[in-house]
Amino acid sequence: MIRLIPRAQPSKAMIFLSPLLALTLTAVTAFFIFAFILTDIKVSSVFYTLFVEPLIDTYYISELLVKAAPLIMIALGLSIGFRAGVWNIGAEGQYVIGGITGGAVGLYFYNVEGFWLIPLMSLAAILGGMFYAGIAAFLKNKYQVNEILVTLMLTYVAVLFLSAMLQGPMRNPSGFNFPESRPFHDGALLPIIWQGTRLNVGLIIAVILSFVTWLGIKKHLSGLQIKITGSAPRAAKFAGFDDKKTIWFALLISGGVAGLAGLFEVIGPAGQITPGLPQFYGFTAIIVAFMSRLHPIAIIFSALLIALTYIGGENVQIYFNLPSSITNIFQGMLLFYFLACDVLIQYKIVFIKTIRQKL
Repeated sequence: MIRLIPRAQPSKAMIFLSPLLALTLTAVTAFFIFAFILTDIKVSSVFYTLFVEPLIDTYYISELLVKAAPLIMIALGLSIGFRAGVWNIGAEGQYVIGGITGGAVGLYFYNVEGFWLIPLMSLAAILGGMFYAGIAAFLKNKYQVNEILVTLMLTYVAVLFLSAMLQGPMRNPSGFNFPESRPFHDGALLPIIWQGTRLNVGLIIAVILSFVTWLGIKKHLSGLQIKITGSAPRAAKFAGFDDKKTIWFALLISGGVAGLAGLFEVIGPAGQITPGLPQFYGFTAIIVAFMSRLHPIAIIFSALLIALTYIGGENVQIYFNLPSSITNIFQGMLLFYFLACDVLIQYKIVFIKTIRQKL
């Protein structure tokens, strides 16, 4: 008989081993799923295409880094809120609004050159994302409306708003009525850091933000306030911390960073605003944040792992004609096993022999 027995103290070994165990269980489960479904294809070939090929080709490596950049940025903002017990599930909507507001500035100054243009677009994107997240903060503080529902529902509003803008004021006048904006000119695009690829300075900014967030949480008073508010709300009140200010701070920061990530997608890999702007990065970043245990530096590596499933999943779709949901299956299983394995940090598995006594 198997039982879970509480540990006297959390296992330091399992803190490091549980992600590896989760990854192993995900791979084993995926192997059996493929073996059951793909009767005419070697499972080893699928695994090679999914996990190995993106790491040995320079083009795929660059695309992996392109995918990882927005995941890092959004997950950083979400991790701050999650630490404080503020559950922003609608970063996807803030990401879309940031792409719209920042992109609108670039379209307004179409063909206008200037070093100030990208910073101005970035400011507009941050403010757009903050405003959109601020709606949930206002309703939470004023009327105690659950921020999970508000942020999630606002995501659908943002996607519909994007469609309306591309069908109306933002539509390319010379685009043959396709629902997309004008392509941004070179002065409004992020500089490329790897020639011949789509990799831009957005990755560098994402990494810098990771270290800034780490220092802020570790050294600044706001970081302490977030930690205490999330882990011990009553102690935070006794310490004089205002939980309403914490809600505003957490949502505005996560919304602003998500908005900036949306702009970087628009003026980076996409080059224009299209209906394909929603890439579900806002939802996937939740997985990234939890897999890194909300640690800003670990988010970088977690984002790279999830980005690998994106690139490998796309290759599997092309080479083996598998459905696009294959990526979501991997990400879902990985999160499930990660949360399950984390139980072993606080509990240990004990095998107990049961003895039946004959009466």
